[in-house]
Amino acid sequence: MLETQTNFADGSIIPVENKTMPAQPPSADAIYREEEKTEINRQLGRLLGNPHFSHSRRFPSFLRFIVQEELEGRGDQLKERSLGIEVFGRDAGYDTTADPIVRVTAAEIRKRIAQYYQESANPNELRISLPAGSYVPHFDWPKVTVPQTSSAEGEGWLGESQTRGAAPISQHERGLQEGILKGSVPEARRRIHPSWLVASGVLMALVIAGWFWMHPRPTTLDKFWAPVLGSGDPVAVCFPQSHFNGITLRDAYDPTQQRHMDEPMSGVVLDDLQPLTSLSGMLDTRRQRYRLMGEDTATLTDLRQGPAIFIGAFDNAWTLRLTRGLRFRFGNDPQMMHFWLEDTQAPAHTRWGIDRNIQETTNNYRDYAIVARFKDANTGKLAVIVAGIARGGTVAAGEFLTQPGDIDAIQSQAPKGWEGQNMEFVLSTEIIDGRSSPPRVEAIYFW
Repeated sequence: MLETQTNFADGSIIPVENKTMPAQPPSADAIYREEEKTEINRQLGRLLGNPHFSHSRRFPSFLRFIVQEELEGRGDQLKERSLGIEVFGRDAGYDTTADPIVRVTAAEIRKRIAQYYQESANPNELRISLPAGSYVPHFDWPKVTVPQTSSAEGEGWLGESQTRGAAPISQHERGLQEGILKGSVPEARRRIHPSWLVASGVLMALVIAGWFWMHPRPTTLDKFWAPVLGSGDPVAVCFPQSHFNGITLRDAYDPTQQRHMDEPMSGVVLDDLQPLTSLSGMLDTRRQRYRLMGEDTATLTDLRQGPAIFIGAFDNAWTLRLTRGLRFRFGNDPQMMHFWLEDTQAPAHTRWGIDRNIQETTNNYRDYAIVARFKDANTGKLAVIVAGIARGGTVAAGEFLTQPGDIDAIQSQAPKGWEGQNMEFVLSTEIIDGRSSPPRVEAIYFW
């Protein structure tokens, strides 16, 4: 005899032979059927084809490797050292503490997966995730609507049809049923059929689930931005500008020929452009009006028109001015070779700092950043600071305020009603080959 089961790959019905199978040891096939593997690999292809992954070599190879290992039943072997050896070619005895390449890559992949699903137009696609603290991927299948239970078997409680194998009803019971049909039995004595209870329960569950889907609870990120976006005023985004002399142009008929034109120019450094586009994109997504203005053209009058976001520190004079009165602020030596964040309430605290020589020679260092939201006394408006000591810190700060999940780290230390208070955070990020890793919260202050 044949039974049927749902094919997860395309929703079709496939026959399954109903027979007893001999006991066998667990295998990958016992965990994932072939149609499931096909659908997982198809979804993996969608992820890796997305710009969040397609512009990198490291992230696709890592994600593809751990997914295939899990599908082949070797997920329990996905450890940091083995991944460093298999994916990144490290020696068997390499120091995982000194070389965090696996942890950094996994954290970045978690962030990029979250970005992909946040931007996806299909809420019902299979979800691939990498839980924090693990290198074993998880696969969450779309929820399938539960069909209503057929009432065919229960028709006989009022009619002639009975469930197969049931005992014949008595004459008294038949008389009672006929009385109900004729309306001679009081309403309170009528029984509710179990199938109606099941259908009502399913309907109620769908209504409740739909309400929560339409009214999701605000995230930590939502709470941070709520006072800024709820002001009703356009938000000023004040970004750093770099000035240089001249530009090199190419010949239209022979692009190998170049000519340098001497004229004053200003522009945005690529590492400052990343948080600028992330923040402006977030404002666009939330349908918030905003104005872009360079730090050397922004005036106090401009900043009094509404909330303002200040990007960058040592290349944005407004950031340095506004943070002078905060608990955590920026500092540097006269030679501009050492830069740091200082805690004004704990002067003896070891500085969170950067040695410019190490930064320039290795391109591998730890950067620090300030993220703050407070009412500025000079403008009378809310100010948001997104600024690192170096540009990698600014990139990490921008991700902290635009990517879901990163800012959740403050919840354990935040006081009750924190969303209405002023706040300041110190973040750190590992810079590896010039690229920043996900931010880590070092200090928190509310007032």
